[in-house]
Amino acid sequence: MKKSCCLRVGPHCDVACANITTSSGEQLPWAKELCYLGVYLVQSLHFGCTIHEHKKSFFRSVNAIFGKGGLTAPEEVTLQLVFSKCIPVLLFGLESIHLPKSDMKLLDFSFNRLLMKLFKTTDISIINDCQFYFGTKPSIVYIPVAEDH
Repeated sequence: MKKSCCLRVGPHCDVACANITTSSGEQLPWAKELCYLGVYLVQSLHFGCTIHEHKKSFFRSVNAIFGKGGLTAPEEVTLQLVFSKCIPVLLFGLESIHLPKSDMKLLDFSFNRLLMKLFKTTDISIINDCQFYFGTKPSIVYIPVAEDH
């Protein structure tokens, strides 16, 4: 039962409570974060998720593409690989939850950093032009948006 744990959400999420014991006598630990079907749920006052692990996996897959000659390959080829292999990693499972606008901005920032590295620039107007001509932002691909609490 090492894969099972408990997570509290609500006004008393940070209050210590007794461990839950299974019928076999094992105790379930309390966690501050857990992964369920690829979505990382976090302990908080309101039901919430984190995209930190998604961003790490996204950059890991982007670096794998760059490591295989992505910076010397044509930009169109690299972007096609990113859209087919990396963007799904970044957005995996997020359609099942409502992300706050702050997390949507983090998704876009991750994609912007990729474009900055690919086109060797930090000028945001150039990055916006690249997004217009080569594709779109992840927050536009990802539809559900929730208001910040």
